[in-house]
Amino acid sequence: MTPFAIAGVQMYVNPLVPNVEGMLQRLDVLMLRFPWTQMVLFSELAPFGPLDKFAQEPQNETLDRFCEAARKHKVWLIPGSMFIRHADGRILNTSFVIDPDGNIVKRYAKMFPFRPYEAGIAAGTEFCVFDVPDVGRFGLSICYDMWFPETTRQLTAQGVEVLLHPVLTGTTDRDAELAIARATAAQFQCYVIDVNGLGSGGIGRSCVVDPTSMVLHQSQGQEDMFPIEIDLDMVRRQRETGMKGLGQVLKSFRDRDVDFSVYDRNSGVDSFLKTLGPLEIPHQGTRAGLMVDGPAESEMEIEYKTPGGTVAVPPIVPHTDVI
Repeated sequence: MTPFAIAGVQMYVNPLVPNVEGMLQRLDVLMLRFPWTQMVLFSELAPFGPLDKFAQEPQNETLDRFCEAARKHKVWLIPGSMFIRHADGRILNTSFVIDPDGNIVKRYAKMFPFRPYEAGIAAGTEFCVFDVPDVGRFGLSICYDMWFPETTRQLTAQGVEVLLHPVLTGTTDRDAELAIARATAAQFQCYVIDVNGLGSGGIGRSCVVDPTSMVLHQSQGQEDMFPIEIDLDMVRRQRETGMKGLGQVLKSFRDRDVDFSVYDRNSGVDSFLKTLGPLEIPHQGTRAGLMVDGPAESEMEIEYKTPGGTVAVPPIVPHTDVI
């Protein structure tokens, strides 16, 4: 076995005041209750909430405090993410990986901001992969990133065995997101640690999924801190022999006979995508994507095939007599 203990913290996030003190207090409680924890992951935008008007400088006092906390507890710490305003004016949704010595070893900017709703947030272009010595290889993606399997494909092709996934999902698509988390674990033969917030930080339901797509833990809609001991040898065994001795998907992808021309933006294969219209928020009563040029079905004559031949049914005419 190669055991490693990761804890997720699902907590209430206030949108208007910093949540940093609450995060540090919960970290203290977590480490007091579960001192065997080796890594702690908070939810997306937990420190300052979802409003980009609270964007921080790339180097700031809050990061110093998180580094001090990691050093104090001797844990790997990923304190969710925060909006970072760069010198060129761009704002990026950025996570930080802090090692047990209190050093920031990686910074990761979300590649797929939730557009068109996260207007004004720039996209990152660099992947986040880091090693925990004598344990294994970890990767980081943020919320909407996981809806694009190319992101996880890139990470696992570099050997990532555990996908750390802070999210902020307070919308009705959380069920779909949980399905994607399970599918991601099975497709890429990795652990998925998915941590959502509460309040302005989401609707909870954080989860931990193993490489067979089994849910090891599922939070509900209340505050939760959940340390889970995972086994990196399980990942390696499954990648060698297949899930339950069956599909060896990473090796099959490696040995594929096809290259995907859709990733060549000049190939023309993606021409359909260019017909989908602009990436914008729908307005009230929008009929985008609907066939609205022809007559409504109620105005057309409909033909039905019967054993005795084809029967034409006239259009339905609304009854307008006044009684």
